[in-house]
Amino acid sequence: MVRIVENAYGKSRVRLFKVVRGLTSHEVKDWTVEMLLSGDYASCFTSGDNSSILPTDTMKNAVYSLARDTVANCIEEFALELSDYLLGASVAACSARVEIAEKKWAHIAVGGSLHPSTFQQRDSAVQRTIVANSRSGELRVVSGLRGVVLLKTANSAFEGFITDKLTTLKETSDRLFGTELTASWTYVGNAGLAGVKYEELRETIARTLLETFAKHVSLSVQHTLYAMGEAVLAAVATVEEITLKMPNRHCLLVNLEPFGQNNPNQIFVPIDEPHGSIEARIV
Repeated sequence: MVRIVENAYGKSRVRLFKVVRGLTSHEVKDWTVEMLLSGDYASCFTSGDNSSILPTDTMKNAVYSLARDTVANCIEEFALELSDYLLGASVAACSARVEIAEKKWAHIAVGGSLHPSTFQQRDSAVQRTIVANSRSGELRVVSGLRGVVLLKTANSAFEGFITDKLTTLKETSDRLFGTELTASWTYVGNAGLAGVKYEELRETIARTLLETFAKHVSLSVQHTLYAMGEAVLAAVATVEEITLKMPNRHCLLVNLEPFGQNNPNQIFVPIDEPHGSIEARIV
């Protein structure tokens, strides 16, 4: 017997740019939203019956309409609000999944003061959240960062690894350690989500990750990755697990001997491909 065991539909890459106009200064929100509904939609697939379908165009419009009047101050709060709306608007939906990615903008400084209505996109890092909300009351909030480019020029080594006839990598106690961090963390269950100050916690987590990366004496990417995750779990009680991905973005030492020069760990060539891939989920 042929049957549908899972299904989902929704709208992706819904771009939202909102200007929050305060009395003395403006703020901007630059969000990209994805929404997916799962539920009893089998008849749409099997017989073309659309009577239970909330159009994805309506879902897109909900983003803009809710954004107009929302009191949400961060992507987590808005994702929770949007997921509640979607469950209310589609009787056939059992669950709603909302993912929001945010690019941050900062006020430009003019004459030593922040200009109230002029901005610069802050960096390449993207903040994100995924809210999974179900009609049964189960709720899951996962937030994170991606595109955080980091570099250590000291306190990084890689020694004592397996060697065989194919090994060409040299052991080193002093190497460059570059990576592009992707982090996602899960907040504690339903009871713990009431009153969570997501923006403050995000700043604390980001600061903890960066400070640990800077201070850690690294024996490998794995060694530092674990220390960063461990530090977040120790610093933020409302986070129950964290997943970190840290590819090893290599900078290779250039051989200057053909030019009659030495290279005391100063001249490198950065390469993007291939790169090592390291990740772990820490609880």
